[in-house]
Amino acid sequence: MEHYDGENDYMQQEDDWDRDLLLDPAWEKQQRKTFTAWCNSHLRKAGTQIENIEEDFRDGLKLMLLLEVISGERLAKPERGKMRVHKISNVNKALDFIASKGVKLVSIGAEEIVDGNAKMTLGMIWTIILRFAIQDISVEETSAKEGLLLWCQRKTAPYKNVNIQNFHISWKDGLGFCALIHRHRPELIDYGKLRKDDPMTNLNTAFDVAEKYLDIPKMLDAEDIISTLRPDEKAVMTYVSCYYHAFSGKQKAETAANRICKVLAVNQENEQLMEDYEKLASDLLEWIRRTIPWLENRLPENTMQAMQQKLEDFRDYRRLHKPPKVQEKCQLEINFNTLQTKLRLSNRPAFMPSEGKMVSDINNAWGSLEGAEKGYEEWLLNEIRRLERLDHLAEKFRQKAAIHEAWTEGKEDLLQKRDYETASLSEIKALLKKHEAFESDLAAHQDRVEQIAAIAQELNELDYYDSPSVNARCQRICDQWDALGAMTVKRTEALQRTEKLLETIDQLYLEFAKRAAPFNNWMEGAMEDLQDTFIVHTIEEIQGLSTAHEQFKATLPEADKERQAILGIHNEIAKIVQTYHVNMAGTNPYTTINPQEINAKWDKVRQLVPQRDQALIEEHARQQNNERLRRQFATQANVIGPWIQTKMEEIGRISIEMHGTLEDQLTHLRQYEKSIINYKPKIDQLEGDHQLIQEALIFDNKHTNYTMEHIRVGWEQLLTTIARTINEIENQILTRDAKGISQEQLNEFRASFNHFDRKRTGIMDAEDFKTCLISMGYNLGENEFSRIMSVVDPNRMGIVTFQAFIDFMSRETADTDTADQVMASFKVLAGDKNYILADELRRELPPDQAEYCIARMAPYTGPDGVPGALDYMSFSTALYGESDL
Repeated sequence: MEHYDGENDYMQQEDDWDRDLLLDPAWEKQQRKTFTAWCNSHLRKAGTQIENIEEDFRDGLKLMLLLEVISGERLAKPERGKMRVHKISNVNKALDFIASKGVKLVSIGAEEIVDGNAKMTLGMIWTIILRFAIQDISVEETSAKEGLLLWCQRKTAPYKNVNIQNFHISWKDGLGFCALIHRHRPELIDYGKLRKDDPMTNLNTAFDVAEKYLDIPKMLDAEDIISTLRPDEKAVMTYVSCYYHAFSGKQKAETAANRICKVLAVNQENEQLMEDYEKLASDLLEWIRRTIPWLENRLPENTMQAMQQKLEDFRDYRRLHKPPKVQEKCQLEINFNTLQTKLRLSNRPAFMPSEGKMVSDINNAWGSLEGAEKGYEEWLLNEIRRLERLDHLAEKFRQKAAIHEAWTEGKEDLLQKRDYETASLSEIKALLKKHEAFESDLAAHQDRVEQIAAIAQELNELDYYDSPSVNARCQRICDQWDALGAMTVKRTEALQRTEKLLETIDQLYLEFAKRAAPFNNWMEGAMEDLQDTFIVHTIEEIQGLSTAHEQFKATLPEADKERQAILGIHNEIAKIVQTYHVNMAGTNPYTTINPQEINAKWDKVRQLVPQRDQALIEEHARQQNNERLRRQFATQANVIGPWIQTKMEEIGRISIEMHGTLEDQLTHLRQYEKSIINYKPKIDQLEGDHQLIQEALIFDNKHTNYTMEHIRVGWEQLLTTIARTINEIENQILTRDAKGISQEQLNEFRASFNHFDRKRTGIMDAEDFKTCLISMGYNLGENEFSRIMSVVDPNRMGIVTFQAFIDFMSRETADTDTADQVMASFKVLAGDKNYILADELRRELPPDQAEYCIARMAPYTGPDGVPGALDYMSFSTALYGESDL
């Protein structure tokens, strides 16, 4: 089915109405009452009504009946059954009929209506009201809600305190409803007695009158509207639409009566237009006839005042008399055309004016008037121009002469001033610029002087009555002009001459500043250097300072020449000032340095030079003494340092090499220790020399690489090394005697240790020690090597000393002897077998030892599966525990 187009826009907007708003109890109450009353106003036509809006429409019968009443169409035959499916079918028929009218139903289903869903039922009724009561409202090309709102605004516009802008709060005071009733039925309400501050009375008055006289049921409660902050828009709109439909029929009757009155009024108006045209045409033609002779009068006047009066009369004619006639002529044509149009639209014959009063006759007479007017205006203008020419020339002469005289006033005094005699260079340049501007201005005024002379000549040629005064004034202007030109040239020469002198002085000032500034800086730097405190540490540095000072002194004669040259510039400036009587207003603009300051600083430099000489001589002597102390310390340090190093190496060789017995090595080392202790006086002497160097604040010594700290550390290391080495030899002797190690074994241990001590430091790292053990036949795993390292390196430093190596090797040798004894004992007890039984142990061993071994045999099984029997490995483990046996 085809849907509505233009009308459907508003319907779509209202289909998406915010149904959540119905949850507001106040609004829901208003909608229930309004929608119920609206439905009953239509159902009464069918002899029925509803009491509860959500209950009475559940079976769909009254809903279909309502749609038939308001649409005037028959719906499909309803189902008369009482079952739910019959009710849903009836409601669906109603909803389908609503949809067939171009209404889009959103979220409204038959099941919800049948279930008595108040929210959906109210939404459905509102959709029906929109489609059948509001949508067809059309006012000035607006429809539906906007059309209804516009109708209300138009009808209530003349009423005070009524401003309809919406369908909620604009109606709260009740005046809107009363205004609508009064506008169409003024006899029903005395609107003048209503008050805006009494909404209850206003609302009840409107509702009662509408119900009693207009057959509009009371759909709203005054209390609900007043107590609600914002009345329900849908309820108000529904009620207002009833006003629209109630008054629309009356309006149609009034329209028919107005149409008849309008036809009679048009006929009367046409007759009046005809009479007005005849009278207006006669008056206009008479005015044209009287005016044309006045415009054709060409008698000239002898004076400008008389011609001005004629012109003023003509302007009054154009400004005051003619415009109303132009308006009359225009209105005459408009009335004629309007009359003809109205007669043609009314099917009446065209209007024919009296003879000579046609529009074309009036246009011809008007053309003659404008022709005479144009000629008169041209004549007036020519005459006025002729008289104005002379007056204009005279006035122009007076104006130009007055302007020129005003311009020349004071110019002669300005040109004769001698202000340049006391001006500075910048002021002279400014005066020159100003004078150049004056010369340009003077040249520009040349045209004005020539124009003044030309105007005076023209006035003479036209025999102007006041020519003598014009000629005398013109002559004075020309004479003054020539005098100004001569004074201008003279001032130009004086300014240029003064500028040249001041530029020469300025150049000398600039030259003085350019040379004085660096010379002044040089002297300040020289004074700073000569007074600067120097700190040197070597004789070479003091010699460098002395050389630089001598070079500085060599530049003094040349500097003195520069000083004299700078002072000569200053003397030259003074000479120019004195010779040409130049009035110098200030000092040198380029510098603050003056000759007195230069001479004072120069004298200060000359005074500081011998003081610097003496300071350098004293410092040179001090550095020579420091150099002697350096050499004295270096001579001893260069002997003691290598001696300590040599002794350290010799002690290292004694501890590593295997010459003689340990007792021989111990004797040799003690002799070394004695010789080292006897060397102590030389160390003490070097300490004394070092003390002198420190007192002299000497921090470096290029003659030696040894410092006292190096010597002290080396001496302490030497004493520590010899003592440690002697202690190691003594410990080796104790180990040898305790373990029964022969000298050959000890030498073998030393040879092995030295071989794997690749770095020759007297110690082996973990990798070197591991390599040594492997070379000696040990089959090492990671766990076994870790166990051995925990023995030889209990502090976990990752190194093995020779003493620890000897202890480990001596223990290994002793363990080998014990293993041989165990093997011999096992063979005696086992006999021909490869295991031992408990009884054999009790027979051969003492009771306590036998029971000890038997108790430890329990976890072991012999090689033939005999319980409690031990092979050699189990026997050794039982006796000695987990060991290397």
